[in-house]
Amino acid sequence: MIESSERNKGVTNLLLLCLVVLPLPVATARNSLIFTEPADKLSPMDWKDRITIDPQKRGGKPCIRGLRITVYDVLEYLASGMSEEDILRDFPDLTVEDIRACLAFAADRERKLVSLPSS
Repeated sequence: MIESSERNKGVTNLLLLCLVVLPLPVATARNSLIFTEPADKLSPMDWKDRITIDPQKRGGKPCIRGLRITVYDVLEYLASGMSEEDILRDFPDLTVEDIRACLAFAADRERKLVSLPSS
């Protein structure tokens, strides 16, 4: 039997995978895609100015400010135990706001996941 903490770890890993794979509504803006949603639904950290999707960069995965660093990369670094300071030292082009935008992006995606009933 799988313990509760192991099951939760599996669910968390699945959610991290889904955060990068699931499509969301997008709007076209000068040959790149940016995520949009109604103004009344903005999260406290407005990640929409920092997270971009460009089909020519990293296979269209969500990236930070058009750089080749994906949201998934940053989430994976944080999940592995790296601190914000470690990430900023390794990637001097990033800012604390970029890291927070990645977390806000992931939280927003998680809120939009559809739960399927267990069978």
